[in-house]
Amino acid sequence: MSLFTDKIAVHPILVSEAVALPIIRDTAVKAGFPSPALDYMQDAIDLNQLLIKHPSSTFLVNIEGDSMVDAFIANPALLIIDRALQVRNGDIVLAVVNGDFTVKRYVRKADRIFLVPENKQNSMYQPIEIVDGMEFSVWGVVAHIISSPRKR
Repeated sequence: MSLFTDKIAVHPILVSEAVALPIIRDTAVKAGFPSPALDYMQDAIDLNQLLIKHPSSTFLVNIEGDSMVDAFIANPALLIIDRALQVRNGDIVLAVVNGDFTVKRYVRKADRIFLVPENKQNSMYQPIEIVDGMEFSVWGVVAHIISSPRKR
């Protein structure tokens, strides 16, 4: 039986051609009253270049579940996972624990490792200490989170 309730699907990234989108620069975009943003539209950015630093080791992961909502990972969300990044304390990672994928915050305290959920509204989610006898690996680091504010 799995310790995790999240549903995770891993997909390779196909980087075929640049997708350039206009970017608003030289002004702070406020979330209050409308601003004439078109007056500040400049250049364009390529989302592949911006979001994918290591194309051959980067994957998209669909995730469903609410164990990480306080880390801005909505239910559902699309995560960009970079396997070339070295995991650091406090990173959000895609980990494999006893054969199951999970997305949690990686926390190292002295010689102990914890996978920490981030959902204060649900006490069902508790930190998982990685102990001897557990199959554990960090599959990759969450480099970016893509989610839509629109309801399905």
